[in-house]
Amino acid sequence: MAETTLFRDVRVFDGTSDRLTATTDVLVAAHAITAIGAVAAPASDEQRTTVEGGGRVLMPGLIDAHVHLMFGMLSMADVLGADGTYLGLAAGVGAEAMLRRGFTSVRDCGGPSFGLKRAVDSGLVVGPRIWPSGAFISQTAGHGDFRSTAEVPRGLCGHLSYTEIMGGAVVADGVPEVLRGVRQQLMRGAAQIKVMAGGGVNSSYDPLDVTEYSEDELRAAVEAAADWGTYVLVHAFTPRAVQRAISAGVRCIDHGHLLDEETAALMAEAGVWWSLQPFLDDEFSNVIKDPVKRAKQLTMIAGTDTAYGLAIKHKVKLAFGTDALFDPKLAKGQGAQLAKLTRWFTPAEILRMATSTNAELLALSGERNPYPGRLGVVEVGALADLLLVDGDPLSDISLVARPDEAFVVIMKNGVVHKNTLAA
Repeated sequence: MAETTLFRDVRVFDGTSDRLTATTDVLVAAHAITAIGAVAAPASDEQRTTVEGGGRVLMPGLIDAHVHLMFGMLSMADVLGADGTYLGLAAGVGAEAMLRRGFTSVRDCGGPSFGLKRAVDSGLVVGPRIWPSGAFISQTAGHGDFRSTAEVPRGLCGHLSYTEIMGGAVVADGVPEVLRGVRQQLMRGAAQIKVMAGGGVNSSYDPLDVTEYSEDELRAAVEAAADWGTYVLVHAFTPRAVQRAISAGVRCIDHGHLLDEETAALMAEAGVWWSLQPFLDDEFSNVIKDPVKRAKQLTMIAGTDTAYGLAIKHKVKLAFGTDALFDPKLAKGQGAQLAKLTRWFTPAEILRMATSTNAELLALSGERNPYPGRLGVVEVGALADLLLVDGDPLSDISLVARPDEAFVVIMKNGVVHKNTLAA
């Protein structure tokens, strides 16, 4: 018997508009939206569930373009040394919590999330759609090199570091090693490839100003990904690192908080995506006690306002991501981080970025897209990832920061995972 869900008497934010529709009906059959507007009576062989919207707002599920599902629920010390089973179980708990915050799709930007994705897709675990990157590709002393200095030279005692063994990072130097690392992630099911192209905050060896990987090494990663129909995103903060990445053909820059006018204009001209995070020195900031790392963090944060201003001025393709790491309390602030974008954008601009715009970025995976279909919009034929909101997020964006009370129905792939109205 065919099963359908009818959302009756809802106002729709379609993911692209500045305003809500008049009250209407939306029908979901199987995994997709099949009708908007007048909906015919159910057929004799159809089992229909009706959700009485009562004028509430129906909108696309939210999308976070920069998460680390395997690294979000535990401390950095635990992540770097925990048993893999414990790490996976913690990630499963985090994945379900993420879906219940209304984030129905995420781009995982580094970590051994292939097994978690399989568990979610097969129904063993509840969670969002996952676009996995697999292990970070990092040079020696780069942002993804978590070895101690006692583990140098490489292969000391005849084995790789634990972070490499568990699939968290690939330390690769030179074109052949980069190619091997990229191809290993594609072999395991990467939707896109993550390369560390510049210094980082929480890494031990590289100051923020460091440029990582030669252009030849970056281009090797880009070409290997392109051969599989997908793309490379890079971690980078500085103009030099970003300009080198663009020259090598990288399609997406993640972070970029220290960029200048010239580089922002270059990104816009090249059509490169900018996945930017609203990092401020607030309650959503990692608590870093190490004074060297803390200084790097404050330098990066000081560039946030400038970065958003440059992205807006030059009309760069802008994505939203949170990059919450090593603290479950930070993960809980995912919606609040989105709402915080009112510092730079209107509520409509914010919701578009976290729905239809981020969906365009996910689609860059091309042939490696694990979930073909239209996401981030409410339109006939789109995949049925939907939120029913008790309130108008275009008038009150803070609703996304209160998902427990505001999101009364959460649907992913046509399946209802939360419905407080039914109670």
